[in-house]
Amino acid sequence: MTQQRRGLGKGLGALIPTGPSHGSSGGMMGRDGTALSDMEPVAGAHFAELPLSTITPNPRQPRSHFDEDALDELAESIKIVGLLQPVVVRRTTPDRYELIMGERRWRASQRAGLEAIPAIVRDTGDDDLLRDALMENLHRQQLNPLEEAAAYQQLLEDFGATHEQLATRIGRSRPHISNTLRLLNLPPAVQRRVAAGVLSAGHARALLSLDTLESQEQLAQRIVAEGLSVRAVEEIIALRDVEDPPKAPRQGRKKPVAPALRQLADRLSDRYETKVRVDLGRSKGKIVVEFATLEDLDRIIKTMAPDEPGVHD
Repeated sequence: MTQQRRGLGKGLGALIPTGPSHGSSGGMMGRDGTALSDMEPVAGAHFAELPLSTITPNPRQPRSHFDEDALDELAESIKIVGLLQPVVVRRTTPDRYELIMGERRWRASQRAGLEAIPAIVRDTGDDDLLRDALMENLHRQQLNPLEEAAAYQQLLEDFGATHEQLATRIGRSRPHISNTLRLLNLPPAVQRRVAAGVLSAGHARALLSLDTLESQEQLAQRIVAEGLSVRAVEEIIALRDVEDPPKAPRQGRKKPVAPALRQLADRLSDRYETKVRVDLGRSKGKIVVEFATLEDLDRIIKTMAPDEPGVHD
């Protein structure tokens, strides 16, 4: 069974019919070419591609500091993959909009040189109504894995959904949601292959078990060049047969990980939505928690200790 290709996805934008947008008089077709009559409407919002120049920041935005390095990193990702999570705006005049959510994405899109960005134009202030409508459409629509991951992330961050709510409403397990979210930790070049359908979600999940972004990119290139199956990739990773730079030989064999420690690592990975490793040595052990960006680190810290200051606090 084939799935319609949309190219690179836009997360929640794939779930929202296109409404009348800046410079458009129609709004008769969805962003994937589907007639609006065939798409489930979302109460209180529509999707639009808006010129960056028509959007102004919210003057009541409590966040005043944006990490420059993190913005540059996001801008580079946007250049490669595109903006997967639309900003959320409200209309202030017929051709002007004010940001409600996503100022960091808006700033990074400017740095990336974009002229227009995907946006959810809100017609209601009822967060619960909009969140529930989006989750209902997420239940109905078939998205590529990266669109799905971006939609989960935006529902969690911008619309205050929980993992449990998502799992219940869309009929997926909580581990599935956590594993899908981890796709956003892949290097942008690998994300692009996943979004384009060159790599499957199974390939992507296997790549996440590698320790470095360089290893993930190298093996992704090998998957495409050799047409490797998911099973073959898993066997390569298990044997550590990845074309990394040579490393100093290790003495003796690697100590196997006890099943109980592996299960604990899996539970922690689900809890913090990132790769967690639990190692036990002769006299002491350690827990290693990976993060992709400073914002990702901030999210993990706040999950571990909500009362403690984050990276940018």
